[in-house]
Amino acid sequence: MYETDSGRKMVLPMLRGAHGVFPAEQSNPSTCGLGGVIAPGGARTDDVALVLADLAARRVVVQSVSPGPLGADAWQDAWQDSWPPHAFVRPHRVHLLDLRPGWDEILEHRFTKNTRRGMRIATRRGVTVEVGLGGELLPEFYALMERAVLRWSRMQHEPAWLARARLHRRDPREKFEAIAHRLGDRFQVWLARYEGRVAAVSLVARGANAHDFRAAMDEELKHCRATDLLQALAIQNACLAGCRYYYLGESGTGSLGQFKERFGARPYVYPEFRFERLPVSRAEEGAKTVVKRLIGFRD
Repeated sequence: MYETDSGRKMVLPMLRGAHGVFPAEQSNPSTCGLGGVIAPGGARTDDVALVLADLAARRVVVQSVSPGPLGADAWQDAWQDSWPPHAFVRPHRVHLLDLRPGWDEILEHRFTKNTRRGMRIATRRGVTVEVGLGGELLPEFYALMERAVLRWSRMQHEPAWLARARLHRRDPREKFEAIAHRLGDRFQVWLARYEGRVAAVSLVARGANAHDFRAAMDEELKHCRATDLLQALAIQNACLAGCRYYYLGESGTGSLGQFKERFGARPYVYPEFRFERLPVSRAEEGAKTVVKRLIGFRD
């Protein structure tokens, strides 16, 4: 908890744990979405400056804050005014859809012709979409995500046991069950079926904004365009619920970003702010490079 001279109160939730073998504080951990300061009306530059001074004074090996695209400006301004020691910025590329124009405008003018065509194809072929609230449909979601991870592992020449271990460490099913328990009906599992088979899935956490933070598809069923219909209906649902933005998560620079732009989302590069008393990131990148070379990993 922080309090300014004017009595303004704010909070920076930091998860304390271990980063590998190093003590760490993170807001939020790399696999748990965005973090940053919680303050009335959003964080201001002077708020962030107070937080930065506090973080720089703590005796922790690694600290990181990922405020996301909507809160990045205040962090960037404060960071430039007082660059802390042993600190650096790591850029992230994400996609964000502004829902404020409304569903009709987004459907007609933000979605591409290819996307609207995909929706029609999915409808004609009998694709059905359902949404489970809370923990409903999580078992089917996780089963498809496991299959998708194994498919990617084959393409990237990664051992299946390693891909499965990474998934269960990064995204154990228990994590999603815990989120569902906390959020209740604000946690949505979107699921599309084609001829009785699960063709595509997506997880959406909803509040003032909607956060689409995990998705998977059955590559064998991509011809039915289930993903187009599922994504469109999830966006429509967020619009009708009054959400301001639909956040589609990390994108990189490849085809994933192009897919999101078909729904009107726009790319944003926002900074993750890191404090490191030891060169942890450099050591981790070196270790990953060595492992990838040993197994013949293909990016």
